[in-house]
Amino acid sequence: MSHPHPELGPPPRLPEGGLRITPLGGLGEIGRNMTVFEYGGRLLIVDCGVLFPEEEQPGVDLILPDFTSIRDRLDDIDGIVLTHGHEDHIGGVPFLLREKPDIPLIGSKLTLALIEAKLQEHRIRPYTLEVEEGHRERIGPFECEFVAVNHSIPDALAVAIRTPAGMAVHTGDFKMDQLPLDGRLTDLPAFAKLGEEGIDLLLVDSTNAEVPGFVPPERDISGVLRQVFGNAQKRIIVASFASHVHRIQQILDAAHEYGRKVAFVGRSMVRNMGIARDLGYLRVPAGLVVDVKTLDDLPDDEVVLVCTGSQGEPMAALSRMANRDHQIRIVQGDTVILASSLIPGNENAVYRVINGLTRWGATVVHKGNAKVHVSGHASAGELLYFYNICKPKNLMPVHGEWRHLRANAELGALTGVPKNRCVIAEDGVVVDLVDGIAKIVGKVQAGYVYVDGLSVGDVTETSLKDRRILGEEGIISIFVVVDSTTGKIVGGPHIQARGSGIEDAAFSAVIPKIEDAMAKSASDGVVDPHQLQQLARRAIGKWVSDRYRRRPMILPVVVEV
Repeated sequence: MSHPHPELGPPPRLPEGGLRITPLGGLGEIGRNMTVFEYGGRLLIVDCGVLFPEEEQPGVDLILPDFTSIRDRLDDIDGIVLTHGHEDHIGGVPFLLREKPDIPLIGSKLTLALIEAKLQEHRIRPYTLEVEEGHRERIGPFECEFVAVNHSIPDALAVAIRTPAGMAVHTGDFKMDQLPLDGRLTDLPAFAKLGEEGIDLLLVDSTNAEVPGFVPPERDISGVLRQVFGNAQKRIIVASFASHVHRIQQILDAAHEYGRKVAFVGRSMVRNMGIARDLGYLRVPAGLVVDVKTLDDLPDDEVVLVCTGSQGEPMAALSRMANRDHQIRIVQGDTVILASSLIPGNENAVYRVINGLTRWGATVVHKGNAKVHVSGHASAGELLYFYNICKPKNLMPVHGEWRHLRANAELGALTGVPKNRCVIAEDGVVVDLVDGIAKIVGKVQAGYVYVDGLSVGDVTETSLKDRRILGEEGIISIFVVVDSTTGKIVGGPHIQARGSGIEDAAFSAVIPKIEDAMAKSASDGVVDPHQLQQLARRAIGKWVSDRYRRRPMILPVVVEV
């Protein structure tokens, strides 16, 4: 199996008649999915999503793909194909369209409705082309055929991209639920037909490649939810992704059966469920959904709240309820259902929320103790089945961490894809399909781009390192006034500490050391404020390290008079 080499340089010029594939996100991680296809000097993008930050990225709101490699080629982009409406596939679109608002967006009805609502908040009116399964559309030199796939959101599509260089098929996120709630199956006959025509490169969802067997059907959850609803004595609070229409439908059905009213909590949840209902993807019995403000007038055993926060996001409704920082107060006897999977990296945050909710007396039902969620991604058994149908000549696993990508490549090899045609790449690694053979040819910049409030890309790894030091070790500030001519101290040093665990009074022991060091420096003729700042930093830094074994951020200020 081919894999990236750390010494990869910039890719050469694309050979005439070749197809270039450059993933800018989604490989080696779960999220930030974005793949760029190039043929004849033109570009087609499949998905443009975001990644959500982890604990070691304090203050960051979102992580975007790096657009550097395409920024000077925005006029070459013929369109952005969106496979489905999850944030890790559409969340980055507003940031790309800020740079060129007229790039066409191509997707299904629900996907486009979700992204249009998001773009409205950014005051962008996009050009859109609505497609559905079975449609073929020519987008520049790319002839795209769309295929129905089953996922944890309605209207998901795979895309077959035909060019003179060959056919590449991108599955998007998919599974093979044979009893889907909406009756919309993954179109295996269509994939078999593409396989007969000849799939030159197959890009496949890898998320569950390590999980044996088949994903259980969504409808298995309905019975478990009804049981939980039947046993609940007071309010039921359900946390789910704001786009998981199928799961919300099951919640609505159970609430209707047990005579409860439902209120949506959280802006994204209210917005997305309103869109799904208006387009007919969510069936809501009359009078079932009420405004959250009316809940105080209802008995606790007639209430269901549906909110976000199933991944422990600190600002989401459920986390704030667990922290007693929300208008809805958890009380003894409430039932909380976490109706979602656990995204890798979010475990600590989720268990912190579960513990917080349990502390206030709630019964918390989650995937670890009840079958309240099934994955939206194909497991190993389904992937093997899929490969035998498609018979790809080259395979490129996508959407997953390294272990997922490698496991997926091994599944492909088991079904007969030659090992040297199973290309394991990572973000930024360039793969060329030339004369029917896919191989790695180089690498482009594809680092993390951090969004912090209104700032995009201004926060760097150095900034995050400083934030981590501040959060973990605290800060010590030193203020000294020196004579501009002699460099001698005329005021201070004044030392203050915040978050370091060191009392201000303790610094009386280090002040003589700073004074001695600066006096010696002044006698040597050093009067430059910057040099004096570094001197003070070293003196106090050594003292704190020797005495407390800590490394706080030290902020020296030297003022000349």
